[in-house]
Amino acid sequence: MIADTAIVYPGTIVPDDCTILDYAVVGKQPTLSPRSTTKREELAPLELGSRTVVSTGAVVFAGSLIGAGTIVGDQACVRERCEIGSDVVIGRGSLLENDVTIGARVRIQAMAYITAYSVLEDDVFIAPCVQTSNDNFMGRTEKRHELRKGPAIRRGARVGVGAVLCPAVEIGEEAFVGAGAVVVKDVPPRVVVVGNPARVLRDVAPEELLSFES
Repeated sequence: MIADTAIVYPGTIVPDDCTILDYAVVGKQPTLSPRSTTKREELAPLELGSRTVVSTGAVVFAGSLIGAGTIVGDQACVRERCEIGSDVVIGRGSLLENDVTIGARVRIQAMAYITAYSVLEDDVFIAPCVQTSNDNFMGRTEKRHELRKGPAIRRGARVGVGAVLCPAVEIGEEAFVGAGAVVVKDVPPRVVVVGNPARVLRDVAPEELLSFES
């Protein structure tokens, strides 16, 4: 189903079982600032997977691939050259910048910001208002071009509400980042980190691990 008020740009691949709701915009080419450092190229058409839902007011750019059963929430935005796996939830008002890679069954809750060149592996959980960064220099000096790398969040890791992840940090497999933590260095697998700067508090409880069998 495609709502009458939705805009679907020519060439966009939309399977018959997709849902595109009111005022959504899918398949648009980006409009870049003259000072933008992102790639300048004509993008391939957006491809939506089977059973994808693009909710009211959401914007999904050309050049991206959205996996089957994924939901792009109201007023969310997915930029160009993103690869998103199946059964992902992108919460209301969240923004995924360009060149983000996301695995299957990832949950990104409302108002999260996933910076360009980030990687989120399968079964990652991102709580509301999580913020990520890929620029240690905030636009100053040519050194900023040397990094251009967002966080890598490994399989099953969880990031609590309002946490901040600095450029290029790695959140280890099934690690737990506490609410409001500021992560400035890599987090080992299966530990809980809290505070500013984030520090290891304890191991993740066995019953919280994906491999746990009751």
